[in-house]
Amino acid sequence: MKTTVEIADPVLEKVRETAHREGTTLRSLVEEGLRLALERRQRGEPFRLRDASVDGQGLRPELEGSSWDELRGLAYEGHGG
Repeated sequence: MKTTVEIADPVLEKVRETAHREGTTLRSLVEEGLRLALERRQRGEPFRLRDASVDGQGLRPELEGSSWDELRGLAYEGHGG
């Protein structure tokens, strides 16, 4: 089936370069991308935020019991927030 789709120039350029480098066609890469997008949606994969935790000893004892507003104020103190 033929259809017309508008693709952003930078994306199209990268797809064309990839197709040329891999010896395949623009059509096959577009179909592959669409299949992968559909599969991911059908699996219902939830978004996963990477773990960016840092090592530490937790909240300093003198700050225990502080409200979020107080903690945020201390975090931005001197930083224009």
